Amino acid sequence: MEIELNQDTQSLINVVNKFFPGKIEVQFIGQLQSGYVRHDQAQVVQDGKNLFVQISDMSAPNYTASHELIHLLMTLRGFPQVFFSLSTGQDELDEQLEVMGTELFDIVAHFVVVSEQRKHGLINEDIEKMYLKGIQNTIEPEPEELDNAMELRLLTLIDAHVFYGDKFDSFARPTLEKDYPVALKAADEIYKIITEKPTDSPFGFRRNVVKLFKSFDEQLKKWGLPALHNSEFATISSVVSERQLNLNVKQQFEIFHSELHDKETGRRAYVGFNKSDDQNSFVIPAPTGMDDSPEYFKKLYAMTVQELFKELKMPYIIRK
Repeated sequence: MEIELNQDTQSLINVVNKFFPGKIEVQFIGQLQSGYVRHDQAQVVQDGKNLFVQISDMSAPNYTASHELIHLLMTLRGFPQVFFSLSTGQDELDEQLEVMGTELFDIVAHFVVVSEQRKHGLINEDIEKMYLKGIQNTIEPEPEELDNAMELRLLTLIDAHVFYGDKFDSFARPTLEKDYPVALKAADEIYKIITEKPTDSPFGFRRNVVKLFKSFDEQLKKWGLPALHNSEFATISSVVSERQLNLNVKQQFEIFHSELHDKETGRRAYVGFNKSDDQNSFVIPAPTGMDDSPEYFKKLYAMTVQELFKELKMPYIIRK
């Protein structure tokens, strides 16, 4: 199967390549054409300095490739990133939490991704129909008694709200309301919360990710499901002004001992929470030997934010 990407997608590849130090290529693997679109139809693989966007479903190659490319471009253009530096000590649980944390983070990124795709004509009515089919292939209709799959239903339906935007009520609601009434009602409420303020800057993006983490957990608890605790488990890079960079760490952050461990060292972890929104903004493995003392933390708190980020090699974004 010979796949020819259209001009808009090709020019997007060129833009991403301008910002990326290595080379970015789109690769097509296999012959599958499912007839629907979903976000798991592509993955980004790094090989040395090069990145490959691998498309595994040929149903809508321009939509799928451009979606991944805009995600990459957001990272390269200085939008916050999500990191997972903590471990519960159970690999399978860590993986589940990381997948869910990334999915929630990506939902907010989709405000930017989908808007760009629509601007360039990469989403049309055919794609909208295929997206709806993708939802139905991802989540089963709700049973009489709510089950553990409510978490995935809720996540999928909030994302659908972002994808359809103003067209949600006319295009998607009649179908989704039939099969997922409870999850949809909750998705409506959370969508309202994350659209109170726009996702049109790195700062706005981070603020809405934090809001989504919190409101998603609140909803899971209402359903009697375990919360994900992404406010602690996921590290979101900071968006700070020049002035904040020169403040002392203690003016901006509170450092708490976590029940979780630092993934890299296996030592117990300390988490730096942003005072303004209580979100994990950096992780420090517990110091060893002579450093494990109150003096060590006094020294950390006395550093400037910029000095600390430099020491931790923690990327940050300067708020314009």
